[in-house]
Amino acid sequence: MLKNKIVAAVSVAALACGLASCSSAGEDKTLTLGYMPAWTDTVSGANLLKEQFTEAGYDVELEELSDAAVFYTALDNGDIDIFPLAWSERTHKKYMDQYGENLEDLGIGYDKAESFFAVPTYMDDVNSISDLKGQADRFGGKIVGIEPGAGLTELSSNTVDAYGLEDEGYTLATSSTPAMLAELENAIDNQEDIVVTLWSPFWANSQYDIKRLEDPEGSMGEPENMHWLARDGFSEQFPDVVDYLGNLTLDQEQYESLENLIVNEYEDGDEDKAVQEWLGTHGDALPKLNDA
Repeated sequence: MLKNKIVAAVSVAALACGLASCSSAGEDKTLTLGYMPAWTDTVSGANLLKEQFTEAGYDVELEELSDAAVFYTALDNGDIDIFPLAWSERTHKKYMDQYGENLEDLGIGYDKAESFFAVPTYMDDVNSISDLKGQADRFGGKIVGIEPGAGLTELSSNTVDAYGLEDEGYTLATSSTPAMLAELENAIDNQEDIVVTLWSPFWANSQYDIKRLEDPEGSMGEPENMHWLARDGFSEQFPDVVDYLGNLTLDQEQYESLENLIVNEYEDGDEDKAVQEWLGTHGDALPKLNDA
């Protein structure tokens, strides 16, 4: 069972002193946030938190990680402090089953996240995963996926089984998120048929002319929440941060506009500028640091 060690006494103390003033002079104020470059939800979440916590006087480090298994291992080992916007309820269930006993759930960062198959909107006759049957040749026998270790890949593989698509001549082709998007963009540019695995929230849903396929078998699951996860013992060491994150939940417009600025509007290395622009529009809607 996932731990939640946030006790009333800790919360009261944090509320009394505020995020910026709660740490004593001798207390370690370094926070390490994990992220994966290919997973723009972690990039967006980590950079938003970096700005907020740096402003509050913390020393913030960003740790680049390679895949979901490494992410959860690093959190379990205490190599990072926070996993921003983890799909911990269902998509990452196998990792939570393995590591969740030693992790802390600090709250919901985004609700109603979804996973699905998608095709270009010009494919008028394909509106459901069931419609893929009997048409493997049309798609080159391929469903274009992302990283092999992603929770979405496991859900997609289960969906291929649920609809008997392997027997229909399909394979789930894993690669990386950037490679999947490159194939999608190339297919749309050339008005070709393609089916990809996708999720929401994600900037690509508004960037590309695509539609999600209905899932009558329900194999991709119901919407889930994305959580702020922390290493074991974090709430005792940083009660102020815990209370702040417990109040920080982004809605769809807030999240997608932040992600779009970071991914599409600014160059790599300018994430802080993207966050500053976003805060200029959305900062007032966030919980105040001295209320944490």
